[in-house]
Amino acid sequence: MSVVVKNSATNEHLLILKGATERVVSCCIGRQDGDSSNITDIVPEDLQTSLDPRIEEMARDGLRVLSFAYRPLTAAEQAADMTKAKREDVEVNMNFLGLVGIYDPPRPESHPSVMECYRAGIHVTMLTGDHPETAAAIARQVGILQTEEDPLDVDEKAADHQTIQLGQVVMTAREFDRLTDEEIDALPELPSVIARCSPDTKVKMIQAMHRRNGIVAMTGDGVNDSPSLKFADVGIAMGLSGSDVAKQASEIILTDDNFATIVRAIREGRRIFSNIQRSCCVLISGNIAELVCLLLGLAFRDKLDETVFPLSPVAILVNNLLTGTPPAMALGVEKAWSTIMDEPPRAANSGLFTWEVQGDVAFYGFAIGMLSISNFWLVINGFGDGDMAQHCNEGYSEECDLVYRARGTVFATLTLGILLQAYNCRRLRGPMWNLRMIKRFMENKFLFGGVVSGTILCLLCMYIPGLNHKVLKLSGISWEWGIVLITLLVFIILSEIYKFAKRKLLKPMVSATIGQERLQRIWTENTLASTGAGLEKHNF
Repeated sequence: MSVVVKNSATNEHLLILKGATERVVSCCIGRQDGDSSNITDIVPEDLQTSLDPRIEEMARDGLRVLSFAYRPLTAAEQAADMTKAKREDVEVNMNFLGLVGIYDPPRPESHPSVMECYRAGIHVTMLTGDHPETAAAIARQVGILQTEEDPLDVDEKAADHQTIQLGQVVMTAREFDRLTDEEIDALPELPSVIARCSPDTKVKMIQAMHRRNGIVAMTGDGVNDSPSLKFADVGIAMGLSGSDVAKQASEIILTDDNFATIVRAIREGRRIFSNIQRSCCVLISGNIAELVCLLLGLAFRDKLDETVFPLSPVAILVNNLLTGTPPAMALGVEKAWSTIMDEPPRAANSGLFTWEVQGDVAFYGFAIGMLSISNFWLVINGFGDGDMAQHCNEGYSEECDLVYRARGTVFATLTLGILLQAYNCRRLRGPMWNLRMIKRFMENKFLFGGVVSGTILCLLCMYIPGLNHKVLKLSGISWEWGIVLITLLVFIILSEIYKFAKRKLLKPMVSATIGQERLQRIWTENTLASTGAGLEKHNF
């Protein structure tokens, strides 16, 4: 970038240029040593060679290095409108002034956030306009590069000093742009840092990630970032420092310009997705349980060969009211489990109803439904005389007392079973009914309140006179509670056996690809190193 300034003391107009050293040096024919009268002629290539060691030394310290040059304007240029002049016409015959190192430290939360990405199997790539050494130093500070022994390979055959590659993980834009798509795809892994980036380089990197079936989220703030923000799967613009063009090209605007916010959003997104799965599992498995119970109930016939319903229509609606909405809504606000970031990213074609979720819905639904209708049979035929009287679907009578008590047993079993199923769905694979997890039952106060209130309302429906016989067409139970409690215990045991089988037979939820496992190992090693440093610091 160049600007025109006026020295008010001498009335002299100067053109001052700043930018990357290689760009500034190529515009220079002289170097100022001391005051403006001491200017020596230079060859740009020789000046660049002499500056490179100092630039690399400053860059290794994480400094962003800028070079400055100037020249006086001619009388013709002073009279002309310099705002309409072409850069290549005016940025010539400059006198080199020197280097400036600017230190812009990363935010303290950047390193933990990058480590959290590695833990989640997310690869973080830095695309920057900085010098390769500066980019590498900053990448080490935030954890993108893990060692300080990255090999530095220099293409000695190339005359252009820009053809520098820092090992396999750090490259310059020119080096990356020279590779064909086939050569990029043949790389064991894409570079983690690309320095001296141009807009085309960023787009090329996103295309390479897409060819590897990656889902790309791109952050940027400048106008030159807008093509890559638009091309990425998720464009994230900076809300504070971002340009309007970048914001318009993005799907998300980050209001605090903080990378840690993106990581927290990923964690929150995983929590929301998991909670939706849990809510759907409770709702649908409860509906299947009712359906199984009612369909199998069609086999029960009275003396007139009419079907005796295991539940009346109103009782079914009340059961839906008690077991449907409250637990499902409570699971929607379930907090994220500590292992949620240990799971690898889901595939783009992975929907809400995976094969595992479908299996859970079917198993729990059939289990609750079968156990409920079994209790109906036990009360009538197992412990009763099997007499289902007649016209018991229409109203209560002494002859229908056995049927009404059987319905009360089914209502209690079905309602309490689905409420317990809500706790099962807090962890789709992990055990839920051991002592450690039982102590955590009140973590989700909404779920605990929903289960307790559902149980109380269930009891009220069964024992309020008039409501039970006339509206719900069932009776309160006494010794049948023993059947209900044993049935619920059987359901809990079956649930734990089913989850144990899933943990043994299905692919682990925290399993990852080789690349994701490597990223998770980086997180583990850094976490252990930080813990060890903390222990050493407090070791007196």
